[in-house]
Amino acid sequence: MVTVEVDPARVESRLLSGDLACPSCPSGVLGGWGHARPRRIVGAPGPIRPRRSRCRGCAATHVLLPVVLLLRRAYLGELIYEALQSAAAGSGHRSIGAALGVPATTVRGWIRVLASRAGAVRNHFLTIAVATGVEVHVPKATGSRCGDALAAIGAAHSAVGSRFGADSVGAVTAAGVSVALSGGRLLAPGWPAGCALADPTPVASACAG
Repeated sequence: MVTVEVDPARVESRLLSGDLACPSCPSGVLGGWGHARPRRIVGAPGPIRPRRSRCRGCAATHVLLPVVLLLRRAYLGELIYEALQSAAAGSGHRSIGAALGVPATTVRGWIRVLASRAGAVRNHFLTIAVATGVEVHVPKATGSRCGDALAAIGAAHSAVGSRFGADSVGAVTAAGVSVALSGGRLLAPGWPAGCALADPTPVASACAG
């Protein structure tokens, strides 16, 4: 799976120009290879059908997942992020679920996953924030594991905006940054340990789509 822009025209342009690197081999580039099955995503106006790609070198195929989606989640990334923000602010999974129209057990699962890897997520996003080359204010501990992880994502969001500027990244959101800079794997099994992203879509283009 490779995270790409929301705009299909931009994705097609990158596929045609050989601008998407294959995550399976060091020198391969991806070309178009049909589409994956349509997916019904809660919060989206209709089914989303991701583009598929195939490496011109090793012939491996990869789904190109739009940056509004997290891997293996049937909800928009913005909706999931809103739930996690509410949890960090002290709300319980039942009240969050009721407010967002999401089963409480689903919300509880999101919270548990993020809380279980909060330290690693914090390190990942703070490292990226520092790598932008702008001055980064390391957030203080919030007293909440989810809060600490989201504070680091917020720092990366701020750093990306400062580095690229509003005209470059457009209406980039913290939720978009959380998806783009995790390669869509924020809540996926095994992330972020050993999660070197294979040529992720630059935030400046992915989040603006």
